[in-house]
Amino acid sequence: MELGLHGKTALITGGSKGIGLAAAIRLILEGANVAICARSMDGLKEADAIIRDQTGRSALLIQADVSTREGCERAVAEVVQAYGGLDILINNAGTSAARPFEQIEPEEWAADLDLKLYAAIYCSRAAIPHMKRAGGGAIVNVTASRAKTPGASSMPSSVSRAAGMALTKAMSKDLGGYGIRVNTVCIGTIRSAQVERMWQAQAPDMSWEEWSKDPMHGIPLGRIGEAEEAANVIAFLVSEAASYVTGTSVNIDGGQAAAL
Repeated sequence: MELGLHGKTALITGGSKGIGLAAAIRLILEGANVAICARSMDGLKEADAIIRDQTGRSALLIQADVSTREGCERAVAEVVQAYGGLDILINNAGTSAARPFEQIEPEEWAADLDLKLYAAIYCSRAAIPHMKRAGGGAIVNVTASRAKTPGASSMPSSVSRAAGMALTKAMSKDLGGYGIRVNTVCIGTIRSAQVERMWQAQAPDMSWEEWSKDPMHGIPLGRIGEAEEAANVIAFLVSEAASYVTGTSVNIDGGQAAAL
């Protein structure tokens, strides 16, 4: 399928590893210009080495803290300066934080919301004027399937991610008239450094394939997902192939979530 991404310019926050890195590789392979943003320049350089190895091209590396308004505005400005515009924004920055409500300190709530909600708000605010000038664009907010059905001890992340889903729907209503589409992907259990640490802690004698397919995970498709599988869905949502898709959420969780 032709995705129509050749020559488009994308900014991916949290782009140095995991889903962000996989999305960068997929978009570059589709012919897009891609900037990846993260706090660590060492991490960005390591990611770019992987990108060059798999695509033959480099990404624009932007060291910025997108939990701050200044970091978001500077990241967008660097992309526009380098490529002359911005067509695609993937708000992917975030970490997994899940504990009982009474164990979470006020400053932890603030830090989680800054990284997962306000980063998407500030990056989007900075990006939208450039998308309007281009006659349209696409934004994907990366959230989590647990945002739809928060469980016990799932905070603050489930709450921040639920806010991100509401942000997606509201933004899509405001921006549709400008040709700017806004969608969200709700991530379930996807292979990452954090998930691999769980594997090593729980079952160091099992191979990844064995542990990934263990029924204890409760995944109907029978295995933990790969970052590339999430990247494929994200690439579709920001592409011309999804030109009539906005304001929606897509679960990428192997059927694990209890909600549509």
